[in-house]
Amino acid sequence: MKKVCIVGASGKLGQYMVQHALNRGYEVVGVCREKSVGKLDGFKGRIAVIPGATNNREVIKKAVEGCDGVLTVLVPWGIHQYSSGTAQAVLDYAPPGARIIFSCGWHITRDGQDVYSRSFKLLIKVATWIGRVLRAVEIDDQVEACRRIFASNTPWTVVRGSGLEEGESQGLPLWSRHVGDPVLASNVTRRVDFALFMVAAMENDELIHEAPAIVGCQSRSALGIKAGS
Repeated sequence: MKKVCIVGASGKLGQYMVQHALNRGYEVVGVCREKSVGKLDGFKGRIAVIPGATNNREVIKKAVEGCDGVLTVLVPWGIHQYSSGTAQAVLDYAPPGARIIFSCGWHITRDGQDVYSRSFKLLIKVATWIGRVLRAVEIDDQVEACRRIFASNTPWTVVRGSGLEEGESQGLPLWSRHVGDPVLASNVTRRVDFALFMVAAMENDELIHEAPAIVGCQSRSALGIKAGS
């Protein structure tokens, strides 16, 4: 049985990843803040939970021990380099050869070849400014976290999610190397399917050292591409 650690397990995306991992027969270790442990009560007896801040290096070191994969939700909370601290701890302590999968948004670019609309770029600027003023989120720290991941030789994948919606699973999302690809135009993915892509990536070596931007497989743009192929 493979063992997987899910960092940020108590969030909506994290809980979906826990369920997908259990469905595949994985042994699951979840990491979440102590005040959020109760959100995982539905999995009681089926997963191990290690409470603590996800950028706490000792917490991560303990959680990832013996794991074949580590799935990490990069959350830009606060003003204390939460995302980059979490990413660095995972990079440093994940066992050699373990598949490491991170989540983030489309605003992350690996090679500068992504093409963003003016409205999207404005939205990111406004969100970054508001987050900084309110001292609530550090969007720029997610960029720093991914810079460190991209520089790593570990078998990483960074899954870049579109706008998310709730709903029943539609299946594994489609992906592209670059935002601006017509297949991504709908900019919507079911959250449950984002989680599915994260978990499935552990078994897909083609995604090693890739930063796939994903979109729902039943979205209008995805169906349009399929119809034209």
